[in-house]
Amino acid sequence: MSDSPIRIKTISQFHTLRGLPKPKHPLISVINFEDMAPARESVKQRLIFDFYMISVKRDMDHKYRYGQQDYDFDEGVMFCMAPHQILSIIREENGKNPSGWMMMIHPDFLWNTPLASTIKKYEFFDYSVNEALFLSEDEEIKIQQITDNIKQEYQTNIDKFSQNIIISQLETLLNYSERFYQRQFITRRKSHHQFLERLEILLKDYFEGNNLKEHGLPSVRFLSEKFNMSQYYMRNLLRTLTGQTTQQHIHEKLIEKAKERLSTTELSVSEIAYELGFEHSQSFSKLFKAKTDISPLEFRKSLN
Repeated sequence: MSDSPIRIKTISQFHTLRGLPKPKHPLISVINFEDMAPARESVKQRLIFDFYMISVKRDMDHKYRYGQQDYDFDEGVMFCMAPHQILSIIREENGKNPSGWMMMIHPDFLWNTPLASTIKKYEFFDYSVNEALFLSEDEEIKIQQITDNIKQEYQTNIDKFSQNIIISQLETLLNYSERFYQRQFITRRKSHHQFLERLEILLKDYFEGNNLKEHGLPSVRFLSEKFNMSQYYMRNLLRTLTGQTTQQHIHEKLIEKAKERLSTTELSVSEIAYELGFEHSQSFSKLFKAKTDISPLEFRKSLN
């Protein structure tokens, strides 16, 4: 695989790359994977898109790599990418195209609309491929209907109303996607609770050793890499399971450890703060009070 990724700046450029006709609209396009020219030889590519991409794929006989994980699309799944992310594709010689579709939206299409700024709130654009959304049959039908409406609008009705109508449909599509992700967090609760148990063990081991003193609090990035999850997915998953973000969860474990040291040792607050990785005891005391409404000393006195 080449070290230099291919940068796809325009939707027209992607159409050309995949042997497709010129797009009906230069800034938004929905294509079916069956319409792409199949690979006649093995292909290994790294692509950077300058536009948003939403796709639903199934029946895929080649792998996609996004981040550090390979992912096989054997059933209908949906994933989204923001501009400037790298997608690596490995297609075998004479491999068949998957079924499904792909929507490309150039940021310029969103210009001067509320979605230009609000699209950043949809954190699933920063999820990894291995965190794809597994759609139920009804969910896929709903997504397909909205996508068909968008396609019909830009293909047949380009006028002063078109952009607003398509933007409204896009917002609906993204809101449904967010709802379906929340459903997935719940319906896959068994595997997610296994993640929560593993997270508890990891944090317990981290807090029991000298890691706090030597490295400070574990970062969100450190934890996400341990579980091979994107930081956004981990945060949203934890928020669903515990009502807390990853950072809040880390702080909760820190406060538990601090209470243990305050109640079972005669160490000073400064010594405990140093044990817990704080350079300044004032920072520790401030965080402790923010989380418990009392200072470390007041907590210790309350035990007597």
